[in-house]
Amino acid sequence: MSNKRFKRVFGIVLDSIGIGEAPDADEFGDVGADTLGSIGNAFKDALTIPHLEALGLGNIRENAPIPGILPVKSPMGYFGKAYEISAGKDSMDGHWEMMGLPVTQPLGFFPQGFPVALIEQIEAYSHRHVIVNRPYSGTDVIRDYGEQQLKTGDLIVYTSGDSVLQIAANTGVIPLAELYEICRYVRSITIDEYRIGRIIARPYIGDSVEDFTRTSDRHDYTLEPTGPTALDALKQAGFDVLGVGKINDIFSGQGITKGWHTTSNEDGMEKTIEVAKTDFTGFCFTNLVDFDAMYGHRRNVEGDGQALIAFDRQFGELLDQMKPDDLIIITADHGNDPGFRGTDHTREYVPLMCYSPGLVASGSLGIRSPFADFGATVLENFGVRGNGIGHSFLSELK
Repeated sequence: MSNKRFKRVFGIVLDSIGIGEAPDADEFGDVGADTLGSIGNAFKDALTIPHLEALGLGNIRENAPIPGILPVKSPMGYFGKAYEISAGKDSMDGHWEMMGLPVTQPLGFFPQGFPVALIEQIEAYSHRHVIVNRPYSGTDVIRDYGEQQLKTGDLIVYTSGDSVLQIAANTGVIPLAELYEICRYVRSITIDEYRIGRIIARPYIGDSVEDFTRTSDRHDYTLEPTGPTALDALKQAGFDVLGVGKINDIFSGQGITKGWHTTSNEDGMEKTIEVAKTDFTGFCFTNLVDFDAMYGHRRNVEGDGQALIAFDRQFGELLDQMKPDDLIIITADHGNDPGFRGTDHTREYVPLMCYSPGLVASGSLGIRSPFADFGATVLENFGVRGNGIGHSFLSELK
């Protein structure tokens, strides 16, 4: 512990806030995707994010400025961008890679719906009929099939362009405990044969299509990490590893010493700010999922921009809690361009920004790959040995 440079490191993932097409975007059909570009084009001068601008967000793309996001002459921190090497563009891929575990084996995707054999297993276990079984928007599927579920008690099963099997259930018909139990079972039978990245419980409430509303009781059942991550190494070395938001779900609880479920970006930042008011030594890892779930997948540019503005405001509150031996790292796990075609994640570069009140300089971190540079930096800071994947940029922070 005597090797550490910063006592506390805060990592904040702006889930799906990409910054332009990645080098391999053509392999994913994502040429032209640009999450921040779409937001900037829609908002321009109304995109009020002074803290992110001061950090250097607008300096990342020197040759292709982002509308509404201004570069600054003297950034208060370090800035750059990163691209991943994992086989997919799912949240699991991005987060695992950040912590030194790139996903090299492609996950299972089912763009035409899940195999009959799998659906029959779900029906036999749950004693409920499965309906839909095809790609669908989460809000659209309960609009179109929610009233049928109210009448029949059928399970709404659907997917997307990601490696996910989602089960939507009105908790007035299918209690939350039952939904979770069904999802745990589906997780148990889709690890090896189907290799589905996440099984997601999607509870909602309401008595008719006019008032169906998804609740904050979503739960992701991910594949367990296929090897040790930076989180495991930190925990084993005796450091605090705190997970805010869906971090605990993404890593199946492995490597986490304490976690907090969150109901929104705002709640996630509030919990992170509360953590910053406590005395701990280690890593606080926060995921803010609303950018993705509420706005990116729904192709809601306005909502995405407003969420970014709201985050910037709370980020200012977090900055007020920072001590000279604290470090903040802000990044994203993939893109989800609200101005792009389709409704799925987009293969993009992601921003990478660092700040500490104890730093006396600022500048560019350049282009980083893999995402594991993040985890390698955290490990080096605490003097902990990892698996050698990723290149620490700790020495570049002056």
